[in-house]
Amino acid sequence: MLYTVIRKNSYQDSINLMLLTKNISSMPGVKEVQVMMGTDANKDIFGEAGLLTDEAKSAEPNDMMIVLDADKKDVMDDVLKQIDKFLNDLSVKSDDSDSDSKKVTNWDDAMKSIPDANLAVISVPGLYAADEIDNALDHNLNAFVFSDNVSLEDESRLKKKAHKKGLLVMGPDCGTGIISNVPLAFTNVVRSGNIGLVGASGTGIQEVTSMIERLGGGVTHAIGTGGRDLSDSVGAITMEDAIAGLAHHDPTEVIGIISKPPAKEVRDDVVSLLHSIDKPVVAIFLGEKPDHHEDSVYLAHTLEETAKIAMDLADNKPVKDNYYSKKPLADADPKLEGKHIIGLYSGGTLAYEAGMLVSEALNLGGIISEDGYVLKAKGNEVLDLGDDIYTQGRPHPMIDPRIRIEKISEYANDPKTGVILLDDVLGYGTDDTMAESLADAVNNVSRKHPRIKFVATVVGTRDDPQDYDAARKTLQDAGIIILDSNAQAVRYALNLIGKDLNEPDKKVVNYTGGTREVPTPSESVLDLLYTKPRVVNVGLSEFLDPVIKFGGTGVQFDWKPVAGGNPKLIKIIKKVKALQNRDQENAKIVDAYKKAVPFLVDVVPAGTVISELKGHTLLHAGPPIEYNEMTEPMQGGCIGAILFEGWADNEDDARQMLESGDVKFLCNHDVNAVGPMGGITSAHMAVLVIKNALKGNDAYCTMNEGIGKVLRFGAYSEEVITRLKWMANVLAPTLSAALKKLDGGLNVNVMMAKAITMGDEFHQRNIAATLVFLKEVAPLIVSLNISEKDKQDVIQFLADTDQFFLSIMMATGKSMVDAARTYKHGTVVTTMTRNGKDFSIRISGLGDQWFTAPVNTPQGLFFTGFSQKDANPDIGDSAIAETVGFGGMAMIAAPGVTRFVGAGGFKDAQKISNEMAKITLDRNPNFTIPTWDYQGTAIGIDIVKVVETGITPIINTGIASKVAGVGQVGAGTVHAPLACFEKALIAYANNMGLLEDDDATLLEKELVKE
Repeated sequence: MLYTVIRKNSYQDSINLMLLTKNISSMPGVKEVQVMMGTDANKDIFGEAGLLTDEAKSAEPNDMMIVLDADKKDVMDDVLKQIDKFLNDLSVKSDDSDSDSKKVTNWDDAMKSIPDANLAVISVPGLYAADEIDNALDHNLNAFVFSDNVSLEDESRLKKKAHKKGLLVMGPDCGTGIISNVPLAFTNVVRSGNIGLVGASGTGIQEVTSMIERLGGGVTHAIGTGGRDLSDSVGAITMEDAIAGLAHHDPTEVIGIISKPPAKEVRDDVVSLLHSIDKPVVAIFLGEKPDHHEDSVYLAHTLEETAKIAMDLADNKPVKDNYYSKKPLADADPKLEGKHIIGLYSGGTLAYEAGMLVSEALNLGGIISEDGYVLKAKGNEVLDLGDDIYTQGRPHPMIDPRIRIEKISEYANDPKTGVILLDDVLGYGTDDTMAESLADAVNNVSRKHPRIKFVATVVGTRDDPQDYDAARKTLQDAGIIILDSNAQAVRYALNLIGKDLNEPDKKVVNYTGGTREVPTPSESVLDLLYTKPRVVNVGLSEFLDPVIKFGGTGVQFDWKPVAGGNPKLIKIIKKVKALQNRDQENAKIVDAYKKAVPFLVDVVPAGTVISELKGHTLLHAGPPIEYNEMTEPMQGGCIGAILFEGWADNEDDARQMLESGDVKFLCNHDVNAVGPMGGITSAHMAVLVIKNALKGNDAYCTMNEGIGKVLRFGAYSEEVITRLKWMANVLAPTLSAALKKLDGGLNVNVMMAKAITMGDEFHQRNIAATLVFLKEVAPLIVSLNISEKDKQDVIQFLADTDQFFLSIMMATGKSMVDAARTYKHGTVVTTMTRNGKDFSIRISGLGDQWFTAPVNTPQGLFFTGFSQKDANPDIGDSAIAETVGFGGMAMIAAPGVTRFVGAGGFKDAQKISNEMAKITLDRNPNFTIPTWDYQGTAIGIDIVKVVETGITPIINTGIASKVAGVGQVGAGTVHAPLACFEKALIAYANNMGLLEDDDATLLEKELVKE
């Protein structure tokens, strides 16, 4: 029975999930289990394994798919607990990692953290690798690319781009590298020396560098190129640039080249370059069997010979004619006559070398590359268990021994099997207990099949994390015959079945080909070669540990797929980010926010300043909506407004007017206004008037009624109507008269700058700002020639209404965005609002166009007697606060609010604000936050950053009862839906001519799920 759990937006690196799957596969009751991200490629793997359930089919690329085959459903509970424990242990390990490294989640922060970085180490899923290589090159970084499954077309394009910029792309599918003695990815610890290597082969580099170390030598660099660099399509771009770099690197006195069979013309070009430099070279093109050397370029047949020639050159010793013992390494075993040799390798190049040597000795016609086989002839088989056919959906055999253990058992049961060849590759990134796992497997099969001989080599050094000598002893104790090199192991196996290798002497002959001028390396390449690497580590955090340990510096880029892994949105983002003027356009919008000069100048009846309020017209919060679509709090507000205006005498008549269509509705935002919660505004309701001196524009908002049963939450009792009339007839004229005593009104920026240092964030907490306002306005009220009772009542109302300033801030925010919106360019969010049904945004480059998605329902803390089931969906124009950098965007300013809205404590507030800063363009110096090291509020929400990161603005909000008139039932937070921002990005790209004819419509249907 299959059981499925989908964890939404729960990205984890694929290798971590492979290790996790291995961890839980042996749990009691588990028949089969797989944990992967919801990409199309991973769904194909699930399908092939018979695990693709309907739930898994619906998963998105950022969703974690967990599919379990078990007889009992409760096994899933145990599996989920173990998954949580495993991931938590990873998190704790990450938190305890070296303090010298830092963590970021985007390229901008990475480059700020390490501005002199010279290398990006990229280990992300292949689908996204090309984009990250592009990003690295655009930031003028060399790239070491562990990721595989990058298209040949992309590899060629990226390497040409790198060459033009004077940079190196090492990879893709580059598993090994050493830069200035700092190990990268799956690499051994090798001492410093005078040998520099360039290799289109991972385990080839490991075998050669490890042998050099054990022979007493050392290396300067081992530069991986990726296995396809010497193909016709790529043309050895990285190989030749690296050779040129080493030719100009003084500490490198000997150069070594390692490659699988290259394209002939490419090989000739590389050899021509090697003959053009003034340093001795040893080169191996695996698959070739050279019978001579050419001047100062020495040609090796095996990896062992490569290491030994390099050592003699490094020690200024003459190169020998032959490095092979004439005498066999072992006597033939009569029991093995006619038996087959089987190679089960974790290292692809080691498998290639083994297949080559066995084929040569047994005349089997050469190596192949088919379904993971390197050799398959006359019963002799050599498998590369690191081939894609074996690693889809499971870890590489260097870190997970299961596939090799299965194959050991499978081939041991074949009576024709005589010798099984193995490798144990040590170093960073590989399994620490591989020797123990292989030894246990061999012990198990040897008891049943004692005839079979196991021969192996250990690739590593004594400074590797796994302990080279201990690994050899563990394998030897299991009866495995250990040789010092892979070539020796293969020869030993051949000797056991009565065969041997034929290695002729090689003499030096004159090179008759052409030479050329050696290119001068760029400053970037020389900087990479002459200094310790300064790394942006994009992906697996484990790859940064050895960099730091061996003297490099770095920042951990905790990567997850851009735009939720959606390739079409990723392309749009790249195109939009490439627009030349967008940064300057966005800066103008943000500058308008920063330079806003809002003054509270008056309080007046709404109809006197909003000409659209004629006849039976009401304003509401959010984007356009019809009465029958409104939630109860907004409908209740409409009833209350009708009763307040006197259009009807009772609730029934008011409802009749509304249901008959006798009332016209307009958005507050379309008439320079905003309103809290339902936002219902009528002509005779009093509104605050804010004038932004930057552009001279006005904005309006109804005044805060206090708490309890109030119109904004849908109440319309006599008490509510009476209060509204008092506010219109007493409070408003009193405040208006007081403000007129000031030349130009009250400077709102000054009040807010004071209050933000006192713990307000201006959405959920306004008590400090309200008191600052009262301090300014109370003396003016006292000086008015009005009744003492009115003075007392007004001052008492302001003192009792902690949230009074919220309406001042809302009108201020509206005045800021409307001034900025006069410049219709860029990708900055200029409005966020909600009406209980839809959440909607506007952006600077598209004027009044709304981009809408269904609202979410706030989560938080509730007053006694209420719970989440009582909550109304998100509602109100008050998200204007977050639009201009306050409220949830500035949570750190009001850590007390985080407890009230259920978001945790101070650290949680800091985390939220830091996250919000990732989707904004700048800081507002007018409003510095003491608890944030006096950083300014984060302003300028950029739709590109939102879609790119998947981080949506968080809104602090009161929670309304979904029943009209009940009022506020709690307080909490709610995230803006991502779909709004996706729609806006698609529309913007289309408006800028970045999409084809019908792409925008098709993309919106395909990408945005409502």
